[in-house]
Amino acid sequence: QVQLVESGGGLVQPGGSLRLSCAASGSIFSINAMVWYRQAPGKQRELVAAITSGGSTNYADSVKGRFTISRDNAKNTVNLQMNSLKPEDTAVYYCNADIETISGVRSAGYWGQGTQVTVSS
Repeated sequence: QVQLVESGGGLVQPGGSLRLSCAASGSIFSINAMVWYRQAPGKQRELVAAITSGGSTNYADSVKGRFTISRDNAKNTVNLQMNSLKPEDTAVYYCNADIETISGVRSAGYWGQGTQVTVSS
């Protein structure tokens, strides 16, 4: 069994910063891509940032230059440093990972429970 647990959300003023973390645990053999998504009220879930096991990254245009994704392969964690936050960044942020278990099953359908980020004055 594999679990993803996010942490680090909260309330921040516009222009502020937050750091989200996601830790994967369980019967993990390897982790391929790790991705942060977000979903604002009344909107579809959207990709925010992604990172491969080799460290290649990809960002949504709306967060480029403000957000930075990183990972620690030894600890099976992925982080999202969010700077210069805007009210439109308000959403529930979800961690997603493409994981191969020790039993040899690979799936990109592992999700965390989500963490709320609210940007408001």
